[in-house]
Amino acid sequence: MERFKKIYQQGTLQVTEIWLDTETGVNYVFHWYGNAAGLTPLLDKDGKPVVTR
Repeated sequence: MERFKKIYQQGTLQVTEIWLDTETGVNYVFHWYGNAAGLTPLLDKDGKPVVTR
């Protein structure tokens, strides 16, 4: 089993994806546009990481 699983994708030239860490359950947002990209934990309204089990 692979550790990270893409669970959401939106866009073609400017892409936003949500990745799930299958070991910890933490969701991450990955965004890229052109040659720039970023990855960060997805946070809820209280600033805590979103965890999917």
